Amino acid sequence: MHLGALFVASHVLASGSVRETARRFSLAASTVSVAVSNLESELAIKLTERSSGELVKLIASGKVLDGLQPIMLAIAQLHELAGEPAVAFESWASRIPIKTVTIERFLEVADQGSINRAARRLRLGQPQLSLQIANLEKFIGHQLLERQAQGSALTRKGRSAYSIFSAVSQAWNDLKSAADERYRRVARSLRIGSIIPTGAESWVARCLSALVADWNAGRSKNAISLISMTADDLREALRSGRIDVAILDSVFGLEGFEHRELLRTDLVAIAPPGSTASTVADLVAGHPICTPSERTGLGDAATALSRERAVSRRFRNQDIMAADSLPVIVDLVASHGYVSFLGRVSALPIADRVRIVELAEHIPISYHVACNHRKASADACAMIAAAVHKIISEPVAKTAAVA
Repeated sequence: MHLGALFVASHVLASGSVRETARRFSLAASTVSVAVSNLESELAIKLTERSSGELVKLIASGKVLDGLQPIMLAIAQLHELAGEPAVAFESWASRIPIKTVTIERFLEVADQGSINRAARRLRLGQPQLSLQIANLEKFIGHQLLERQAQGSALTRKGRSAYSIFSAVSQAWNDLKSAADERYRRVARSLRIGSIIPTGAESWVARCLSALVADWNAGRSKNAISLISMTADDLREALRSGRIDVAILDSVFGLEGFEHRELLRTDLVAIAPPGSTASTVADLVAGHPICTPSERTGLGDAATALSRERAVSRRFRNQDIMAADSLPVIVDLVASHGYVSFLGRVSALPIADRVRIVELAEHIPISYHVACNHRKASADACAMIAAAVHKIISEPVAKTAAVA
């Protein structure tokens, strides 16, 4: 990062406006936006976002702004050291070309008392380091190091610059340390997303609990973070990198990711316990319907089937309710007279709460697990597959207490 870019980004975080900052410093709005974007990249944290055309500061921006204040003070001191006109401060400060890495190298030369020794420690060529120091002196307008037979010594102006740059280095390293810690936490964490289970007894819930127990028993260095969401959201989260592993009820949208089938089952209808209709057509004709949204594999199959079985019913769309929460769907069926559809493996464990009705034809439903390129993700996929295999291989008598 350049000091000028840090100065610009700090003013954006303070004012909350890219355009105002650009006008104030006579810069292009794109230049100001890049300064903020570069700061976010360096610190591995999102500081702002666009909402209805306006810039919105996120919570983290306040802490970063506070962390930048020692650097803003140091820039003011550097301006005074350079002897620039006070009226031109903001224009000068927003265009400082000095990089934080150059500051670190100057401090290393001063600490070593020798450009040659500093170059060896930094693994740089001596001519390259000498040129960077010369450019730094040229910008400030003062000689900072006096070359001597035994090395280099700070001049009076150099000692002032050393104090200023030390403050910049400390503040920047403090900000970067927080970013590094955030990165380490994310890198250690394995984020697993799944379709929403029907309940604690479901195969999804049992599979994930087995995964956590086995994972922790193996003392993996990666902590597991679990989250449940719709299949559509799972695909988007996998693409954006917000999760590493996804368990979902469709293979759609998994191109480019490693994926495997976890299990295959067939679609069944679930009806209120007191219902008497013996066919799905009669159930659909006589009861309101609640299914997952058509964005899911299960919802797509169920919605198409329910409409097909009641084509003559008026206002059919008004009582086909989409709810991407399986516990809600199960309760609507068990307690409020609705009809829905589930994979058999998910319906069997709730057979004491709902009535299971077979379809006239076989409609397959398959569940899949997908992951990104991380080794820990692949390991988790293998363990998930093993857990599912164990669950569905249990005797039928036990399976009725599992799905």
